Order: sequence, then structure tokens, then C-alpha cells
Amino acid sequence: MPEIDSDKVCYIVAKGREFEVHESAAGPEYAADPEDEELDEERAAPIGDPTFEELKTFINGLNWDEQCQLVALAWTGRGDFTKDEWDDALAEAERAHNEHTAEYLLGMPLLPDYLEEGLSQFDLSCESSEMGGL
Repeated sequence: MPEIDSDKVCYIVAKGREFEVHESAAGPEYAADPEDEELDEERAAPIGDPTFEELKTFINGLNWDEQCQLVALAWTGRGDFTKDEWDDALAEAERAHNEHTAEYLLGMPLLPDYLEEGLSQFDLSCESSEMGGL
């Protein structure tokens, strides 16, 4: 069972959906030269998008345990692990953890969906969350 506060997860879900709307409406702006910007391997980080920066700052502000739980929750929601394999997902997230967790997560195109699905695996949701309703 995830120990991360579901309100924190729901905040990321809500802001992630906001970011997806901005990105799809305007199209992403990417760094012209990869040498000039540190870019995520899955997707280049949008330059100057305030919602992206807010999400990145929020995720980076989570402690090590919360970041690992968030990654494991996203993997569970994505179907890489089942609810019954939570301990394995968490162990793998802990093993793979590095200082690029925010970029990794924000590089997942369906992150809000994965996190919501991960929560639902544990009978949790963002519907009653104070932070998810932003």
C-alpha cells in the first residue's frame, strides 16, 4: 500500500492535466540545442512552461521515500506491476532512484492517468482530494 499522501499524488494529477492542456494547445517548445539544456531522455522539457516548472519543483520537493512511491505508483498504474507486486515496484523504484525523478515522471505522456490508475488499484481516488480538485 502506498504511504505517500494521496493529496500530493492528486495535486500532481491535477497539475499534470493542466500541463497536458497547455502542451496540446500550444505545442511543446523544446531547447534548440541539447547541449544547452538538460533534457529528459523520453521527451524534451518544455522551455519556460510555468506549470511544468511548478510540477518539477513540487516533485523535487518530495522526500526520497515519496519520490520512490510516486514512481512505483505510476508503474503500477501503467501496468508494469500489479497491486500485489507493490513491494517489488517500490524496491525497483528505490534501486533506480536518482536526482532526475521529476524529469523522468514528467516525461511520461500519460502520467496523470497512470497515477490515477495506480491509486485506484489501492481503492483510492482524487475525487475527494482537496489538492486534486485545483
